[in-house]
Amino acid sequence: MKGFGDIQKMLKSAKEMQERLQRETAEMRMEGSAGGGMVTVVMDGQKSVLSLKLDPEVVDRDDVDMLQDLILAAIRDAAAKVDAELASKLGGLGAGLKIPGMF
Repeated sequence: MKGFGDIQKMLKSAKEMQERLQRETAEMRMEGSAGGGMVTVVMDGQKSVLSLKLDPEVVDRDDVDMLQDLILAAIRDAAAKVDAELASKLGGLGAGLKIPGMF
């Protein structure tokens, strides 16, 4: 039954690692920007947008399309930074895994 104890230790270790990663992900804050910083987005590790800041100069009633594009670009920038940070935290562990929403 020695092997069973090893499996239990591995499962416990994996669970602790998962819980730590979930905490770190919830606490993570990544900032993305577009338009030279005129649009800034802050996102957590679960890719929830926490804040959006617009420089008043970027708000133009006659060019709403540009503002929408800048907002999307800032969100994509922040999401890419979240992905990169999560990949570095997981290291080789998740390199071959295709986890939806994480890579």
